[in-house]
Amino acid sequence: MKILVIEDESEISSAIKGYLSSNGIQCETAFDVTEALYKISVYEYECILLDLMLPDGDGFEILKELKQLNKTEGVIIISAKETLETRLEGFNLGADDYLTKPFHLSELLVRIQALIRRKKFNGHNIITFNEIEIDLLSKNVSVSGVKLDITKKEIDLLLYLIGNNNKVLSKGAIAEHLSGDMADMLDNHDFVYAHIKNLKKKLHQAGSGDYIKTIYGLGYKWQDE
Repeated sequence: MKILVIEDESEISSAIKGYLSSNGIQCETAFDVTEALYKISVYEYECILLDLMLPDGDGFEILKELKQLNKTEGVIIISAKETLETRLEGFNLGADDYLTKPFHLSELLVRIQALIRRKKFNGHNIITFNEIEIDLLSKNVSVSGVKLDITKKEIDLLLYLIGNNNKVLSKGAIAEHLSGDMADMLDNHDFVYAHIKNLKKKLHQAGSGDYIKTIYGLGYKWQDE
C-alpha cells in the first residue's frame, strides 16, 4: 500500500510516516500545495492524507485538482478545523473520510485500512480469488487452505495485482507501489521481475493457477485463466 501524506508540520508528518511505515505501508510526503499537486500529477497513490491548512494554500485546492484529473485515490482529511461547514465542503469536494487533530495514530491506521478495503475489496477483510485467500488483518496468504511462506513485499504485490484485476500494470507502476516515489530514481526496475518471479513460484508450488501474465513490452497483468 502506498500513500501520500500532505502535511506541513514536519513533526506530525514524520510521526505519521514512521508509524505507518512500521505497519508495512509505503509512505511519501509533501509539505505544501505546490509539492502535493506535482506529486499527484506524476505518481499514483492508494490513499492521500490531506491537511487543509498549508503554507501556500489550502487542501481544498488539492481536492479540486484530484477531481479535475479524475484521480481515484482515497482521501482522508486530517485537520484541526472541526466546523460542520468545513467537513461538508471536504466531503462535497470528494474526501472519503475526515479525522480531526489531534488523533491517535492507531485510529488513523484503522481508517486507512478501512478505506482501502472499501475502495479496492468491497469492504472485506478476507480477499478470495478462486483458491487463493488473503487475510488483510493477519497478513496470511493460503492456497486451497494451505498457508504460504510469503514476505511482506510479496503480499503487497499480490494485493496490488488482485486489486487491479485485468489491468496491465507497468514495471514502473509496480516499482512505485513497492518502493515509493524514489523508484523513478533507480537505474532499473529489475527488482520487480525478481518479486514477480518469486511470487509466481510460490503460488505455483502451492497449486495455484497461473494468474500473473507477462504483457511483453508493457508490464504484468493479473487475469483469471
